[in-house]
Amino acid sequence: MYYLPEPPYFLMIAGLFVSLTSGAAFGATLQQIVQNWSSDRISSMSSQLPTLSLVIPFTGITIGVYLFLSAGLEVFGFPGLMAYLVALPLTLFLGILIWRQLGSMLTLAEKEGFAAIDIDRWG
Repeated sequence: MYYLPEPPYFLMIAGLFVSLTSGAAFGATLQQIVQNWSSDRISSMSSQLPTLSLVIPFTGITIGVYLFLSAGLEVFGFPGLMAYLVALPLTLFLGILIWRQLGSMLTLAEKEGFAAIDIDRWG
């Protein structure tokens, strides 16, 4: 008889929770940094970006996404170790891409103003 282990639903929910709570902290911290920068334009925005108060929530988001993705792969039948090995490079790659995109958007906002990244005017 073949035994199928119970999928890690708790790990999936925990990863989603970690991502959402870290995302809320990341959003609040980023808003505060942008507000401080827009009121005091003497300092450069790109020099303020990699602060510890911004990196820690982003790392929490990345860890939560990693847990959610690996548990989701296990739900769809991937073996445990393989699910974690597949989820790790995907999560790191996406995290690096998002961090670079955030940096380029803030650099664009610094050079051309926040109207340059207003997506609503394109629709």
